[in-house]
Amino acid sequence: MELAYYSDYAVRLVNTEEPNRGKDSLTSVETVRALFGASKDAARRATDADVTRFRGVRGRLRAVFEAADGGDEELAVNLLNSLLLEFPVSPQISGHNHRDDDGRPLWHLHLSDHPSNATAGYAAIAAMGLAFHLTEYGVDRLGLCEATPCRNAYLDTSTNRSRRYCSDRCATRANVAAYRARKRLEAVRSESTGRTAENTQDSTAVTER
Repeated sequence: MELAYYSDYAVRLVNTEEPNRGKDSLTSVETVRALFGASKDAARRATDADVTRFRGVRGRLRAVFEAADGGDEELAVNLLNSLLLEFPVSPQISGHNHRDDDGRPLWHLHLSDHPSNATAGYAAIAAMGLAFHLTEYGVDRLGLCEATPCRNAYLDTSTNRSRRYCSDRCATRANVAAYRARKRLEAVRSESTGRTAENTQDSTAVTER
């Protein structure tokens, strides 16, 4: 499994909360387990205590995205480094019994599950994945959705670093809102221009009299 895959762990956790909407879906151990995806063994270790611990890690990961989105690269790196120090990874070479056409193992670097608890294991993987993405593609590839009031985290993988929204849905909603705002502005300007023209005509008529 490529290290880039692990960066999604950070995004999934951060987006369990929508602060501007007052929503938080991280409310049960079942939600925590669902975040692990296919890593069923790691998910089984989660307990009710991990709900609170996951929320703490979530806040720290969001802070990384906020710093990156705000253009503060040093702060983003420092915040991420503190997570890496607190939750170190345990890399292993693995093949998962997958083989190529010649029967040789398809070796790759795998981040093994942390032995202490579910939160430590998830935090280590999420932080390492995010660190890989940051160093490989740049701090500006970590963003927060510009669609109001979303602000979900996303990883920009576009070729021209142009991504601004977390999803097509948010992009469409933002474009529609911008279109309507332009139409309202045009209507106001048109009305203002019409009034100016009327006032000019009235003034000219009075002068002619």
